[in-house]
Amino acid sequence: MPTYELSVILRQMSRPDMVATLKRTATAIFDKGGIIRKLDNLGTKPLPFKTSAHGLVHRTGSYFVFKFDTPPSAIDDLDEEYGRDVDIVRKRIYRADVSQQEEITCTLHEELLPPAYRKDVQKMIATAERNKTKKVFQYNTGLDYYPFQK
Repeated sequence: MPTYELSVILRQMSRPDMVATLKRTATAIFDKGGIIRKLDNLGTKPLPFKTSAHGLVHRTGSYFVFKFDTPPSAIDDLDEEYGRDVDIVRKRIYRADVSQQEEITCTLHEELLPPAYRKDVQKMIATAERNKTKKVFQYNTGLDYYPFQK
C-alpha cells in the first residue's frame, strides 16, 4: 500500500470536540483498510486569510498532518467523506514521496565521545583555524607610513 499524507485544518473548537473529530478522521482511514503511521499536531494558528467552509467564516484553525498507508482505491472515498465533515475547514491528501525518506543511522557511540574526538567538532575546529588568519592590507605606496589620516 502506498503512503499518503493528509493535511487537515480543523475549525476552532474545545479540546474534547477536537479529539472526537480526530478519532472520526482516523476511524475513516481504518474503515477503508488503512494504517496510520504518524499524527502530527502543528498547533492552532490564525489562518492566512479568512476562509468560508460549510456556511461559516473561519479565521483560526488547528493544523494536523496524518501519515498513513491505504489502498489507492480508498482515497476518493476518504476525500469525499472529509469534504462532508463540518469540523474540517480544509483538507488535502498527498502521496508521500518514498524516495525522499532517508535512512537514519544511529550515531550514539559517536555522540558519547568527548567533543574533541568527534568528527563534526574536529571539522568545525579546522574551519575556525582556517578563518583565523586574516589578510593584512598592504598599502603598496612605497612609503613607510600611511599618508592619509586614519
